[in-house]
Amino acid sequence: MSTISRRHLAALVALAGAGTLAGCAGSNPLEESPAPATTTSAGAPAAAGTLVVGSQQYYSNEIIAELYAQALEKAGFTVERQFQIGQREVYLPELEAAKVDVLPEYAGNLLQYYDKTTDVTDGTAVLSALAAALPEGLRVLDAAEASDQDSYTVTQAFADEHGLTTIGDLAKAPQPVKLAANAEFATRPYGPEGAKATYGVDIELVPVEDSGGPLTARALADGTVQVADLYTADPTIAKEGFVILEDPEGLILPQNVIPLVSAKVDDTAAAAIDAVNAKLTVAELQALNARSIDEQARSEVIAREWLAAQGLA
Repeated sequence: MSTISRRHLAALVALAGAGTLAGCAGSNPLEESPAPATTTSAGAPAAAGTLVVGSQQYYSNEIIAELYAQALEKAGFTVERQFQIGQREVYLPELEAAKVDVLPEYAGNLLQYYDKTTDVTDGTAVLSALAAALPEGLRVLDAAEASDQDSYTVTQAFADEHGLTTIGDLAKAPQPVKLAANAEFATRPYGPEGAKATYGVDIELVPVEDSGGPLTARALADGTVQVADLYTADPTIAKEGFVILEDPEGLILPQNVIPLVSAKVDDTAAAAIDAVNAKLTVAELQALNARSIDEQARSEVIAREWLAAQGLA
């Protein structure tokens, strides 16, 4: 069965309420392609002196991880790749155990994972609080300008029908509103409980296990759900004319791309990664994602060509 067929099955099973299936590893959500030769399974021991670069189970995160991996190789490091590991509950223990050394993260979500009671809202305060919240042995490097926010996104037609501009306006629609997202959304601070406490909105989660990918977007477009957790650097939002609802109360913290690294990452390695993040703007990340979705290009190709264009190859 092809990757896209398996993902179709995962969504159908999730939408039918019969359970959820994790997405399959690959360089983007639309094609099946062999993993890079250096990819290893999560938790496999790395050779001494080797840096293990991991990624979330999300095509955009894998692209960023590949940028870091190739930059480290350019700087002379041996790199093993452990891509498409899963969500935070899976990969953060791997980092804490020093089985993974580098992984692209998102500042606000990472902070809320380690400090569920944080009350900071602006980007600078998030970064400061994050440095204090991380466990021993982990640190973050420089944040990129680029962010990839979770969002409460609706169709233009649904926004027009109910006069929606903000997340709080969802309370005007018949309750509960159905929202498509990964199953983990149920436990996130900005998930159903957060939406209820902050905005008085009742959310019914419809699990779609492709990390805001094409199946989540399809569930929104075809009316299976009224709201979707799409990530703001996804070019599908503009292409489909979807509307990201404003979040005036800061339910979702700023989610700038930030490298989370182990103690094995020395100053030379950190400099190589920071050089990538210094070039990673909002527009650049959107363009990288568009190549994956529109061209179905593999992450290693996208990364290699982008690094060359940025003078980092």
